Amino acid sequence: MCYVKKPSKKTVFNIIFLVVIFGLTLWSVFSGVDFRQLTTYLSNAEPVYTVLSVLCVIGFILGESVIIHYLLKTLGTHICFSHCCLYSFIGFFYSCITPSASGGQPMQLVAMRKDKIPVAVSAVVLAIITITYKLVLVFIGTVILLFRPASVMVYLDGLEWLMYLGLVLNIICIGLLLLLVFHSGVIRSIANWSLDLIDRIRPLHNRNHWEEKIDNLISQYNGTAEFYRGNQRIILNVFGITFIQRCLLFLIAWLTYLAFQLSGESMFTIVSLQGMISVAVDMLPLPGGMGISENLFLTIFEPIFGEALVLPGMLVSRGISFYTQLIICAIMTVAASFILKRKED
Repeated sequence: MCYVKKPSKKTVFNIIFLVVIFGLTLWSVFSGVDFRQLTTYLSNAEPVYTVLSVLCVIGFILGESVIIHYLLKTLGTHICFSHCCLYSFIGFFYSCITPSASGGQPMQLVAMRKDKIPVAVSAVVLAIITITYKLVLVFIGTVILLFRPASVMVYLDGLEWLMYLGLVLNIICIGLLLLLVFHSGVIRSIANWSLDLIDRIRPLHNRNHWEEKIDNLISQYNGTAEFYRGNQRIILNVFGITFIQRCLLFLIAWLTYLAFQLSGESMFTIVSLQGMISVAVDMLPLPGGMGISENLFLTIFEPIFGEALVLPGMLVSRGISFYTQLIICAIMTVAASFILKRKED
C-alpha cells in the first residue's frame, strides 16, 4: 500500500496565507476596473519587450546559478552547472511563496544534499549569497537616499518613510547575519535571553525544540567567517554578479515602459524607482511582497505611465518579474524533484 505524506501544519498555513494575500491583492488592484478597456491597453503592448523581460527573469534566476557554481568550485566541490540552475529555481520558487522569502534557502540545502554536497559547504555558499543579495539592495537604497537624485526623489514624495523602513530592516537583517558569521556567541546569548523572556511571559513547553533550531541555524554558518577573511576578491566578484542580477529584474519596469511606446523618462529613473520598491518590501512578511509591491508600483509610476496605462504597466511588469518567475520556477522545481531523485537513487 502507498501512503501519501500528510502536509505539515506550516505548509498548510503557508498555502492558505498565500491564497488569502493573492485574493486581497486581486481585490485591491482590480476593484472598479473596466476590464474591456484594460484588455485593449494590454493588447497594444509591444511583444518584443515582453520577450526581453522574460529573458531578464531567466537571466536573474541563472545569475544566482553562476554564483553557486562559482562558490562551489572555489570550495573544491565540482557540480555541473545544470544542477546549480536547479538549486536556483528551487530557491526562488520557495522564496516566492513563503513570507520574507524564508523557505528558499532550507529547500536549497535539501536539494544540494541530494547531490552529496556536504552541509558545511552548501551552508557557506548560501550564507554568502543571502548576505550579498541583501547587501546589494542596501547599497542601492543607500546610494539613492544619500545622493537623492531629483529625477527619482520627486516620485517618492510621501513614501520615503517606507524606503527608510525597508532599508533599516535590511540593515538589521544583514547585521544579524554577520553576527551569526563572525560572532555566533552573541546571537546565542540574544536567543537564550529572548527565550527566557518569553518563558517568563508564557511558559514554553517546547523550549528544547527552539534551542535545537537555534543551534542548527548557528551551525549552518560555521566556516563562513573563514571564507570571508580569506577570499575577499571572490566576495567582491559575487557582489558584482549579484548587482547585475538585481538590476536585470529592475530593468523589466523600463522594458514595460518602452512596451507601451512611452518616452520622456530615463532608464536610470525607472530602474531606480523599481529598485526602491524592492528596498521597501524586501523584508516585509509577505510572499514576494505580494499586495504592497503592486500598490506601490501603481502609486509611484502613475505620473510616469499616466492614469490610463499605469495598471496595464503594473500587470505586465509585475506579472513578468514575479508571477512569470513563480511559474517558471514552479515548473523547474517539479522537474528538479525527478532529476535529483533519479541521481540519488
